[in-house]
Formats: sequence, structure tokens, C-alpha cells
Amino acid sequence: MPARRRQPALLAVLAALTALGAGSVAADAAPRDDTLEGRAILPVEQRGQGSSPAPAPFPKQPVGGFSALLDAGRGTFWAMPDNGYGSKANSADFLLRVYRVRVTYERARRGPEDGRVDVLDFVQLRDPDDRIPFPIVTEGSRERLLTGSDFDPESMRIARDGTFYFGDEFGPFLLHTDRTGKVLEAPIATPGVRAPENESSEPPAPVNLRSSSGFEGMAISTDKRFLYPSLERATNEEPDKTRHPIFQFDLRRGRYTGRRFIYRADAPVPPEQEHVVGDMTALDNHRLLVIERDFLQGAAARFEKVFLVDLRRTDATGALVKREVLDLLDIRDPALISLPGRPGDFGLGDPFKFPYITTESVLPVGGNRLAIVNDNNFGSVGGRHPSLPDYTDFIEVGVPDLRGGTDRGAKPNK
Repeated sequence: MPARRRQPALLAVLAALTALGAGSVAADAAPRDDTLEGRAILPVEQRGQGSSPAPAPFPKQPVGGFSALLDAGRGTFWAMPDNGYGSKANSADFLLRVYRVRVTYERARRGPEDGRVDVLDFVQLRDPDDRIPFPIVTEGSRERLLTGSDFDPESMRIARDGTFYFGDEFGPFLLHTDRTGKVLEAPIATPGVRAPENESSEPPAPVNLRSSSGFEGMAISTDKRFLYPSLERATNEEPDKTRHPIFQFDLRRGRYTGRRFIYRADAPVPPEQEHVVGDMTALDNHRLLVIERDFLQGAAARFEKVFLVDLRRTDATGALVKREVLDLLDIRDPALISLPGRPGDFGLGDPFKFPYITTESVLPVGGNRLAIVNDNNFGSVGGRHPSLPDYTDFIEVGVPDLRGGTDRGAKPNK
């Protein structure tokens, strides 16, 4: 990202041009104080070390497409890609990894290296002890490296003992590894839920989930006692497709507790444009942040928000009460951190928009600030620019109302 200082006159011109291209905020929209505080770009061309089991489509694996973001300490993050190229069928060439990255945000006060993302190293997921009870792409090899045709990890958390838990879409499974990426136990199946991509024979259960609808978000309570994985969509037998189940997994006992919570998405307009859960992370032992979004992008995007729910508070229908804390399509950028962009870029300037079809990571980073990153699906087109591949876009947003507010009228969960 360019980091040079801008002259006030130039900033005003760029802001005006951006507003014309992006459209104006409705006159009756409620004003918000959410402010873009930092931004950094990982280029779509970034490639990592080593190749995967098959030679195509890339001789070196792309870096990006992040679906989970965790604090790795000292200004670095764990950034986890999902299964790679979009489906089980085309991702045998994609090794499942977790990258450690350093993000140097461009801010109102700029330096020569601002706006960059440096890839430091990575953890490779593998199953050398043969814990996975069904065939994988590298079956018969010594290391049994895991690929995007074996699992589709969309969320990741670190347990009290330092081991990794991944929320997968193909099972949906919980996948448990040590800090080096070695699988520690058989994938943990989800009670009463089975995706069409699930190749396991145990437990025998009918498919009751649409493709690519498994665990998208997964929070961990701040005391590290429980995981809360959530389905991206409702199950097939659920008549109300706005109701998304959240499960509770006891990390001490290593099993599901049987408790379920319901996150209710907004009813979309038009009704065929279903809303999905993009990510979920914890503020504390009871309060969770949820990304809810539609399947639109660029200038067509209509709904991409972060809500707060409290597991102790439900409404009359039994769904969790939610409170909007951030509209990702309406973020103040008074310092014009996001400018300049490429000719034709959408959503830069003030207000700033984050109009990607797969925004799948949100992370509290202290105080009332959130770090957010998109899954660019390795160069899908149309999020930031109508004809150029999307890069990986890291932003930090100040959200004054993040931890405040009350849910009056809701009843507590017993």
C-alpha cells in the first residue's frame, strides 16, 4: 500500500471522487462513530514456501484467503487460510497451514513501511500418527500432510494447554492438533449434524446440511473452558433458515455438552439473499461477537455487520438477543487512511466500506478496537474492484460502543 504523505487539497479531491464512485450514505441514516484506525494489504500475488502434493494450479502455494485471525503476541497474528480454492474437488493441491504474520498498519501518522503484511513462518497440519479414520490425499506418505480436499478449516482457537482446535465445514468436525500442527485425535463429529462432504463412517447419520455450511465461526470462552462452534447456515430440517445453531463443547471433558444456542440472522431483502454467519469470537465468558453478512460484494453489498450477543440473554423466540456494534459498509475514515487506491476501487475514502463476499475474521485487539480481515478466495474479483483480483485486506477499527449497551427486555438463560 502506498504510504506517502498526502497534501490536503489532493485528499479533498480524492475523497470527493471516491464519494461519487461509491455512492452516498442515506440522508436519514443514523450517524456512527466507528472509525478506521489502520489498514494493511497482503498482495494477491504473495506465494509461500514449498509446493503441495499436486503440481497444479500453482508451483508455489498462495498465501492469503484467511478465515481466522488470532493474536500471536508481539505485534503478530496467527492467520489461517481455509481449504484453499473453494471446494473439496479442486483443493487437493492446497496444504493446510497456519501462518504467523506481522501487520504494520498504515495509520493517520504514516511511516515508510506502513500498510504492509510480512509472512514470518507457518505451521503445517499433518497426521503422521494416522489418527484420521478415513483416506486423505497423502494417504501412504510418511508425514500425511493435510490438504484442502481433506478438511475445510474455517475457524481456529487455542486451548489452555496451547493446542489448536479447528472448526471444519466438511464434517462438520472439530480438529485437534498440537502447536506443531500434528493431529492428536480422531476428528470430533458434531451430534445430529452431517454435511454432504463428510466421508467418515462414524457415526452413521443422514446428511442434513447443505454443502459449505458447516462450522464457519467458533468462539472460545476467555477462561478457556468452552468452545462455541456455529454453523454457517441452518440445518435442512430447520424451517426458519434465519436460525443458526451454536454448540457448546467442553474442553475439560473433551465432548459436547448438549447445550445449543440460536443465533437469529436478520430477514434479508429480497428473501432469496440469505444471510450467513461469517465468524464468531468471544469478548468474555458469555458475550460473543458475530459477523453476519449477505452473499453480495462490491457496490452490490447490502449487509455486512458485527453483532454482539450474550449467551445469558434470549428473546421470546428463544434466540439470542443481539446488538449491532459495527456496520462494515459504513466506517468513518476522516484521516483518509484508505486512500489513494487503484482507479475504479470501490468503497475507499470517507465513509470506508469493507464490501467483500467472504469477510470471515474478527478479533478484539484491546480497548474498543477490532481487527478484521477478508478471505480473498485467492484472487476472486469484484469485492474492492469490479475487474481486478481482491487482495487480503487487514483493517483495524475503533468501535466506541463495542463493550457498552444493555439488552433490556430480554430474559436470562437458565
